[in-house]
This record gives sequence, C-alpha cells and structure tokens, in this order.
Amino acid sequence: MNLSPMRFKSFVWPHNPYTYTITFERKMAVHKIPFGLHYLQSLGQTRRVLRGEGEFVGRGAYDTFKQLANLFYEETPGVLIHPVWMTTKAWFVHLEAAQQPRADYVRYTFEFWEVAGEEEAGLRREDAPDGEGQEGTADGQGQPGRQIWHTVVRGDTLWALSLSYGVRVEDIVALNPSIRNPNLIYPGQRVRIT
Repeated sequence: MNLSPMRFKSFVWPHNPYTYTITFERKMAVHKIPFGLHYLQSLGQTRRVLRGEGEFVGRGAYDTFKQLANLFYEETPGVLIHPVWMTTKAWFVHLEAAQQPRADYVRYTFEFWEVAGEEEAGLRREDAPDGEGQEGTADGQGQPGRQIWHTVVRGDTLWALSLSYGVRVEDIVALNPSIRNPNLIYPGQRVRIT
C-alpha cells in the first residue's frame, strides 16, 4: 500500500518516517465521597502527541535534515499532514539527530503536539484597535470601556484573578467563552478581565 507523504508547512518528507506513535490523553480528577467511594471527573482532553523516527538516505540527506531543522526554529504552529493520522494544526516541539549525521544518511526522531481549539485561541496574540487588549494591572483601575487582558502564569486561578482585579468570576467567564471549565486555565492563556 502506498501512503501519501507526510508534510509540515512547506516541508514534504521524501519518504515517510518508519515508526511513529500517536498519544491521546484525558486529564481526570478523583473526588472522594463517604464510605470509601469516589467519582471521576473529566477535566478534558489534553494535546495529542505524534512522535516518530525516520531516516534520510542518499545524496543530500543531511541537507534535507537541515531543511526540516529550519522549520523547527519557526515560532509558529503549522498544518501537519500525516499519511494515517488526521490533518491537524500542530507545534513542532522536538527534533533530534539520533546518530552522528553523514552527508548521505541521517537518522532522526521528532515530536509534534496538536493545537486544540481553545488552546490556540488562548495563545494567539491579538492587537485590538484603539489601544484595547493591553495587559491590565491588578489594581482594577482602568479607563471606562477599555478591555483588560491577563496572560495566565503558573498558579493562576480565575478566583485569584477575580480578587486581584476586583471583578466577579462569573463576569470573567462570560467574557471568555473558550473557558469551558472555570477551574482549569493554562499558563500562556490570555483571559479577558473587562
């Protein structure tokens, strides 16, 4: 069976990697209840990860590897087309030469992380008109009608942001429809406060 070639952004693999794994994960919370029982709560799916190993062989193999490495340095996600996995938007997060490269042979490993809808919206930079969309301060002071945004750092919760900015949690959730679970926000995510 001939499979279509794997692609990422402008790079097309001359031949597909020979091994790959696709990992799916769901975050779960366990809540204890009386009499030694518990119930599970789904906190949602996390990223899907595609890992693999391949080789470039023949004249120009090392040059082909360098072209792939140049894509790794681009600080943006791109469209990943895999012969057996669905087409998706992904970040190129790992590339490694698995042995001493030669001009005619390079063995390598790679890893891509799928971009989820909410994650993509949370990480995207947006320039709002008229000076809106700028980071706010924790004093809750701002010009009337001006949007205040907060970039989440590790340890932030909506409840803590609510206290810092003097805004109700319900109001923050209403302004951020991408937040499906108010108990779960991610570092790097941009949250609209007002």
